[in-house]
Amino acid sequence: MLLVLFKKFLGKRQSHHPEPADTPEEIVIRIQEGDLRLRNQFITDYQPYVAKVTSRFCKRYVDPSRDDEFSIALSAFNEAINQFSPQAGRSFLGFAEQVMRRRLIDYVRKEQRFSQQLPYSAFEVEDEEDNIVNPVEVHQAIEQYEKQRGMEERRGEIMDLNRALSDFGIQFADLVDASPKHDDSRQALFGIAKKLSADTELMRLMLTKRMLPIKELLDMVSVSRKTLERNRKFIIAVALVYHGPFPYLRDYLHIKDEEEGGDAH
Repeated sequence: MLLVLFKKFLGKRQSHHPEPADTPEEIVIRIQEGDLRLRNQFITDYQPYVAKVTSRFCKRYVDPSRDDEFSIALSAFNEAINQFSPQAGRSFLGFAEQVMRRRLIDYVRKEQRFSQQLPYSAFEVEDEEDNIVNPVEVHQAIEQYEKQRGMEERRGEIMDLNRALSDFGIQFADLVDASPKHDDSRQALFGIAKKLSADTELMRLMLTKRMLPIKELLDMVSVSRKTLERNRKFIIAVALVYHGPFPYLRDYLHIKDEEEGGDAH
């Protein structure tokens, strides 16, 4: 049901080492306040955790010194530090694992796009009885598996976005009516939401206050206060998609890479 609705929506304290009693959430807050050394120490301390999550995702041992997957997951862990909001009501490590998994999914998808350029003969293998496995069947099986997994991941992203929207008093069903009817208006609002999501301070303000920073946005965009207020729900939703770990939803929205677009109506 949420997927259908979404488709319609488309139409400074300094400390070098944490105290033992500090929780990951408390440490992340201090890092977000500007403690760079604490960030480096925190990332170093949690490298074994990152390796564990990565190995579980890949279903094999991942060598931190050699495998690209570990580097991608470590970068995602650092990204999660920037994006984490304590007001969301969930643990940092749970949120970080979600970000790492989605970045790894992005990586796998890119690798698969490359592998699909290979001839079917590259998939030919012999089984234990020296029979050649039909490469077409192998390809179709892989394709079907990835399609199913993609649907599950997309459904999970929509559930996560729905929870994030609830913090702003927005229901997913509200987005259908909140979506502008004209494409040029939608694209203009996409541009505004993209600018908002790219501004760290504005996003922190929005996530903390649980409201659209209209006053600050008026200094950045060429639309009226009335336009921002009327399209508040739409802008918040798209900004969350841009800002959060939602690779499938970003693809699903087909958001154009425009700075601001035309005038919103």
